[in-house]
Amino acid sequence: MPPSKIPGATLLRRGGTVLAETLAPGTTARTRYQIASVSKQFTAAAVLLLAQRGALALDDPIGHRLGGCPPAWRDITLHHLLSNSSGLGHWDEYPLIDLHRRVEPGELLASFHEVPPLFAPGARFHYSSPGFVLLAHVVAEAAGTAYHKALAEMIFTPLGMADTFAGEPGDRADLAVGRDASGEPVSPYELDVVAMGAGDIWSTTGDLLRWVDALGSGRLLDERRRRLMHTAHTPTGGGPDAAGYGYGLFTGTVGGTPWFHHDGGNAGFRSFLAWVPERDVRIVVLSDSEATGAGDLEPLLATALS
Repeated sequence: MPPSKIPGATLLRRGGTVLAETLAPGTTARTRYQIASVSKQFTAAAVLLLAQRGALALDDPIGHRLGGCPPAWRDITLHHLLSNSSGLGHWDEYPLIDLHRRVEPGELLASFHEVPPLFAPGARFHYSSPGFVLLAHVVAEAAGTAYHKALAEMIFTPLGMADTFAGEPGDRADLAVGRDASGEPVSPYELDVVAMGAGDIWSTTGDLLRWVDALGSGRLLDERRRRLMHTAHTPTGGGPDAAGYGYGLFTGTVGGTPWFHHDGGNAGFRSFLAWVPERDVRIVVLSDSEATGAGDLEPLLATALS
């Protein structure tokens, strides 16, 4: 479907020029959408900011940051979690966890402990949302505050992302309603505990553009940490478009040009965020429909690379 037919909001900008921008009928530029796994790069940036401040180190074993970890996790470090090379599984490996139901944090972590790692840390790539949930707990521990407050204090407020927040929305206004492929509203994922750090953020196209620009300019992270975030630490085997995983970002090439990107899918929502630095192109797609798929991005990519 062309960009104008993607349910939700899209924004494509090259330099200071808007090449394409759409809003769904009945919404505004301040309507917030769940950005799903695009949230992971915020978790990664929070870890890197805390490392920059000396509050933690990327080679810290997870068991040194969080109590009660099983012996099988002894060699898993924050680096392994950030780069999806920890050996921990994705949601499919934890079938007893209901993504829609709130549980106590300790109960969720205990569920993670019960599943042995799939391989030794650093051996290969395996996408793991539970790994980013653990990183969110590390951020909260190191920052000395709740995870959603840490993100607001370290990232959202300094960058002027006034329409962005993490976790359950409560009584906030201007929220998109997630729908299935037939257009019916769906039961949302639980965001305060189960998806914390892995898919818990609500945002807008404008705020996400501010985010990409801040990462690219070095406004948020120093050069060392910014480079770490954008380095392909783990080969994914996903072809040139997503050849490696950095920290919360896929790396690769599009049209022969390096880019950094991530997609996301929560119940009722689909998202995509990309940066092509050599062309100064940024792409933001926020959809409130499960009907939106990877093929719907092709017109935006064609316009961006033309």
